[in-house]
Amino acid sequence: MTTTEPRPDLHNTRHYEVRHTTEYVYEDYVTASYSRACLRPRSTDHQKVVSNVIEVTPSANVMSEHTDFFGNYSHYLEIRTRHTRFAVTKRSELEITWPQVDVEALNRWTVATAREELRSTAAGFDLDHARYLLPSRLVDVTPMVAAYAVEHLPDNKPLGDALVHLYELIYSDYKYAKGATSTTTTLEEVIEGKAGVCQDFAHLAAGMARHVGLPARYVSGYIETVPPPGKPKLAGSDATHAWTSIRTPLGWVDLDPTNNHFADSRYIVTAWGRDFRDVSPLKGIIFSEGSGSTLHVAVDVIPLTKERAHRQPELGDLG
Repeated sequence: MTTTEPRPDLHNTRHYEVRHTTEYVYEDYVTASYSRACLRPRSTDHQKVVSNVIEVTPSANVMSEHTDFFGNYSHYLEIRTRHTRFAVTKRSELEITWPQVDVEALNRWTVATAREELRSTAAGFDLDHARYLLPSRLVDVTPMVAAYAVEHLPDNKPLGDALVHLYELIYSDYKYAKGATSTTTTLEEVIEGKAGVCQDFAHLAAGMARHVGLPARYVSGYIETVPPPGKPKLAGSDATHAWTSIRTPLGWVDLDPTNNHFADSRYIVTAWGRDFRDVSPLKGIIFSEGSGSTLHVAVDVIPLTKERAHRQPELGDLG
């Protein structure tokens, strides 16, 4: 992924269609499957969900939706039909308008004074403040991580400059390398290896912010990507993305250490939590005599023209 300089036009309202298919093909029949998934994007101050359609193959015997502890939409899927292929497709239409972050306004606080203000005001007594300050399974702030956070986010650093430095530090010092880490990689392993993917960089930014007293969320979603000059964009070639949202006296500020900037109107939110484990797109268990399976994921983030925006989705368009 590449960095993009902040531009005012990136904060204009944009319309997107997101198609996301997860498919498992098993070497032997699966007799039962029980899954939990985040399949509907959440509405936020910056995001309006116009429509959302879900298709499951084979048809689910049970499909229910509820709002989880973090306010995300969580789907439970239960399939009791013998099958060798399991596929879940969602298609969402969204309207996105992210404001530009005012770094100078944030610089009215230092890291220390921001921490104290959040702690002493109403924000310091709500659940969001506590739940996003505590360590979690994948954001465990060990002494190594704590020392790293204090070094780069000192108390006397202006808050806006500290947030910019945070994403610039991770972008410049860490290599984006698929396969260098896994879904269980610790923050210490990321710091020592100086490599990872968006999940790791979002975890690291969150851990550093939490240690200095700024609540931080792990955000899962998508970002519009552009193919190299002269190359067509391939169907299904996009991917899920992750970044960090940090609480400040002016509200939550989303930053993307993978791409070296604050979030803008290309960013689409699905869910947020303490770390990846809270917002996994699809997880579950199966019952089968076989031991092997093949996973295929296809994601398309499609900018919509005014003519195409807000049309009603058709199930025939899925898959």
